[in-house]
Amino acid sequence: MAEELIRMEHIHKSYGRIQALTDVNLTVRQGEIVGLLGDNGAGKSTLIKVLSGAVPITSGDIYIKGKKAAITSTTDAIAHGIETIYQDSALVPQLSIARNLFLGREPIKGPNFLGRLDEAMMNQVARDLLKRVGISKNIPPTTNIGSLSGGERQAVAIARAMYFDSDLIILDEPTNNLGVAETQGVLRFVRGARDSGHSCIFIAHNIHHVFQVVDRIVVMRRGTVVADDIDPKTSTVESVERVITGEDH
Repeated sequence: MAEELIRMEHIHKSYGRIQALTDVNLTVRQGEIVGLLGDNGAGKSTLIKVLSGAVPITSGDIYIKGKKAAITSTTDAIAHGIETIYQDSALVPQLSIARNLFLGREPIKGPNFLGRLDEAMMNQVARDLLKRVGISKNIPPTTNIGSLSGGERQAVAIARAMYFDSDLIILDEPTNNLGVAETQGVLRFVRGARDSGHSCIFIAHNIHHVFQVVDRIVVMRRGTVVADDIDPKTSTVESVERVITGEDH
């Protein structure tokens, strides 16, 4: 069995009197793709925001590669090798595709003190990555993000995570608003991430997409984990839907 990459133990998150997460435990092994499912309000997004440093936990512990980790900001999460792609991933509409791919991590050409961006390198990387995530149109990497469709923007955010080679890539509804070719590009990327030893947490409302790529399914309901070892190879979409809605009892 692969080594453990992430372990979340007894995670609680409350907003005043509202308990968003109650005693949640979640483990992700290295090279494993975990599908995180649940109805709206089940706690999936809150759990992901805790792991990505976007919101602080009320109580509980997070371990990365067996060591306790303090994740109090998105910068902490990125430093620990956790990259998160939200439905509305933070892209800057006024900047080009290439600049958005490298935002805050731009390669410099020549001596550092001159601070000249290596635009040729950024543009070439952007061209290659857009093809890999299924954008078949020949969109110049100098194109402003603001002029792209929602699906194309999502593909750019995914391409960014691909390039920076994170240990854990969290995909929050990555196939929303995507066309067929772009969706297949995302699913190919997820499979490729596993093949190269990376881990993913894949959140999607489309269970059929989840079944195509994940190794294990975790289901949340009302802020708690109600199942964490569903094998998509031996389960059906219908049986998982019953767990999600609570009709399995």
